[in-house]
Amino acid sequence: MSDHNFVPLDYVRMSEEESANRSRRFFELCSRRRTVRDYSDAEVPREVIENCIRTAGTAPSGAHQQPWHFVAIQDPDVKQKIRVAAEAEEREFYDNRASDEWLQALQPFGTNADKPFLKVAPWLIAVFCQRFSVAADGSKIKHYYAVESVGIATGLLITAIHNAGLCSLTHTPSPMRFLNEILRRPDTERPFVLLAVGYPGEDVEVPDIQRKSLREISSWV
Repeated sequence: MSDHNFVPLDYVRMSEEESANRSRRFFELCSRRRTVRDYSDAEVPREVIENCIRTAGTAPSGAHQQPWHFVAIQDPDVKQKIRVAAEAEEREFYDNRASDEWLQALQPFGTNADKPFLKVAPWLIAVFCQRFSVAADGSKIKHYYAVESVGIATGLLITAIHNAGLCSLTHTPSPMRFLNEILRRPDTERPFVLLAVGYPGEDVEVPDIQRKSLREISSWV
């Protein structure tokens, strides 16, 4: 007998036709999502960002420990500090860490160590992964499947941002520990990803890429 409280599932079954229509419309919406590196500095209401983060917080997690923390950054001085620190790591990556094979893979996208979007985009969202938490008595509480859980939450966050009519870019300079220092996050958290969020700049172009087909990414048995 479980000592946990249970409540009725809030669920209404839809017709097969409605389910098919909604799944198709959602795919069509998501298929238009593209990573954007050039942003307008036009303001985005805080309410929109709050709702996107709330959506990320609905993700499933190991033992429902919700091992994530999101820092939404609008302050231009903080964004500048993050840009300076990130570009320092990126220069080290491009000059010394990246293999020729890796640099060749990045070449079609025209990326380099300069990351102006970190200052121009109206919002940055830093996602942190909590591998464990600390109880009131100072003991550690292990979080299960923390990385997988935060990955799922980040996917929901990116989708929610796109659904709100905004663009995003996933940025992962390595290492990212500078985010703990700048954003004053505890050592129990590790930076997972940094998202630039906002409206695209004028006349933005994106690489001409193709996504893998359903046949290439799935098997049916």
